[in-house]
Amino acid sequence: MSGMYVQLGRGATLVSRLWLGTVNFSGRVPDDQAIRLMDEALDRGVNCVDTADIYGWRLYKGHTEELVGRWLRGSGRRDDVVLATKVGEPMSDRVNDRGLSARHVIRSCEASLRRLGVDHIDLYQMHRMDRTVRWDELWQAMDQLVASGKVRYIGSSNFAGWHLAAGQESAARRGSLGLVSEQCLYNLAVRHAELEVLPAARAYGIGVFAWSPLHGGLLSGALRKLAEGTAVKSGQGRAQRTLPALRDTIARYERFCARVGRDPAEVGLAWLLSRPGVSGAVIGPRTTGHLVSALRAVELELSEEEHRELEALFPPVGSGGEVPEAWQN
Repeated sequence: MSGMYVQLGRGATLVSRLWLGTVNFSGRVPDDQAIRLMDEALDRGVNCVDTADIYGWRLYKGHTEELVGRWLRGSGRRDDVVLATKVGEPMSDRVNDRGLSARHVIRSCEASLRRLGVDHIDLYQMHRMDRTVRWDELWQAMDQLVASGKVRYIGSSNFAGWHLAAGQESAARRGSLGLVSEQCLYNLAVRHAELEVLPAARAYGIGVFAWSPLHGGLLSGALRKLAEGTAVKSGQGRAQRTLPALRDTIARYERFCARVGRDPAEVGLAWLLSRPGVSGAVIGPRTTGHLVSALRAVELELSEEEHRELEALFPPVGSGGEVPEAWQN
């Protein structure tokens, strides 16, 4: 169990390598099933629940935070949970109800606290970079939230490497801890984070937790499921948009997994968790089976030969390595 936890980047708080993502709740996962998933995840050692103010938009924005809040009150296990949410996406048509202005960040934090029914958020994450906001304004707002006890740590999501560097340099000038974590898109099929995001995060002590570690189900046996008529998530969205360009590669990947006798989802997640600079992954299970499979991947160690075969199937961007080395032979 001890190998399941890592520090939250530069912070000393321990978080599970797998975070329970809630983007599928409030629409794809019924509320009662979502509550059972949160209970089971916590019982199995997953201690971080990751949400966002916008989640639940299939019903209405904010619904998922309200659902997580009801679960926290009903379970009585708030102290066992590292609670993470996000700010920055548009919450309404009002002109200032979006972005990372000091006004919106502070108002949104207050609204999230009300929906979640808690007195503080453990990790408050910027959902994506807002280039109209200067770092001194942003850190002033975040520092105010931390000083007031409403937020413990600050994280980012979907930032470029230079955003991480600029943010940390600005925080250092203010004497602030700055960012402790970054959530980025990273998996076997999409490896651009290796160029700049992962190197920048390592340089500044920022923990990286990859979202969509199976690329929306693309790496979970998508072709087999489509042939069987059992595809749900892998038959839509990100996976379906990407599949035409990678169909032959995915077919070879699924044959490779069958040959080594391992589940494609577990292989893809195990590969990701083995990558240098990756602290963990945000998973979005819809069933207990998905959750159990992801937990098995934490313990799965791929052989050197298996790593070489996967590298051949899904080569890195350019010549491999970090920028600028990735573009050199």
